[in-house]
Amino acid sequence: MRISDRYIGRQVLSGTVFAIVLLSVLLVLGNLFQRIRPLLVELGAPLSLLGEFALNVLPVSLIFTVPWAFLSAVLLVFGRLSSDNELTAFRVAGMSLYRLAVPVFAIGLALSAGCLWLNLQVAPKAKKRVESIVTSAIIKDPRTLLNPVADQNRLKDIKVFVERDEGDELVNFHLFKPRAEGESGDVYVHAERVEPIVDEDKQQFRLRLTNATIDATRDDGEPMTLFAGQLEPLVFDYSEDLRKMPKASSMSNAEIARFIASPPEMPPQVLEPILDQVRAVAMRRYASSFACLALAFVAVPLGIKARRRDSASGLILSLAIGAGYFVASEFLGDSGLGPHAVWIPNLACLVLGIILFRRARFR
Repeated sequence: MRISDRYIGRQVLSGTVFAIVLLSVLLVLGNLFQRIRPLLVELGAPLSLLGEFALNVLPVSLIFTVPWAFLSAVLLVFGRLSSDNELTAFRVAGMSLYRLAVPVFAIGLALSAGCLWLNLQVAPKAKKRVESIVTSAIIKDPRTLLNPVADQNRLKDIKVFVERDEGDELVNFHLFKPRAEGESGDVYVHAERVEPIVDEDKQQFRLRLTNATIDATRDDGEPMTLFAGQLEPLVFDYSEDLRKMPKASSMSNAEIARFIASPPEMPPQVLEPILDQVRAVAMRRYASSFACLALAFVAVPLGIKARRRDSASGLILSLAIGAGYFVASEFLGDSGLGPHAVWIPNLACLVLGIILFRRARFR
């Protein structure tokens, strides 16, 4: 290994690590503040749950922060080398631009291998745990579903409004259940007071209603109204109602393959777009893993061409290129052009990088 390789590689690595830490902290804090209200205010979750949330968000954020950080580091390092005329000195010593870029491509390949491991092994599991954190907090105390400040939309096909709570009872309780397929009509329930009773063995909770009014529809279509001083008719199975089907982003590639091999029974016009989206998610994991290597082809000649003397312009340029890359990848994955369309940003970076490299040789 030449001294130039160690010199350039050390600067790129140190800049990449610093940018990864900075960008990861920003992304994790952004996700944390987005979820902090339902976790702390609505669910009364302990601070340890927020720590668990942050640890699981971190691997997901690294998928984006590693390529972005590497891009920023390469742009800044080669911009500084160009502005300080160090590249000219290397060329006078007989080193071509391609040879100077070897440590950059080696680091990009190593980071791409790490991103591939994150995308295929770590990130899907982390996403699944992130999505289950709120659900697990609710299951620990399902009465939080009826908290007046909580988002009652978590209850399946049911709308709930509660004026306030007084200890273990809820005051001025309203419930509306719209008509479902196979049912006779809507159901509206009002009670002056409600006492939630949790059955942890059956993972259910019942509502004991006081001074209740129930408006419903008979099987023959006739409306009916019931009045009761004390009633306990409502049972919620929170073990099923709160556990949703996993999203494609939280499924491993093996689970995606099984899903495609044995898809759920749906009309073809509904199923085909879902399968295309799932295939795109699986293919995007491979394509985005090689973002570091693809962006290296663009970053080296752009860093030289700009001859930047300050870090702000390099950071702005890296943010613009990185945002364009990931936005294009997401757009192509959902465009219906097929799962392999997500490779287009990588190929575009490769072609553009080769053109820019050829031009940069004569600068």
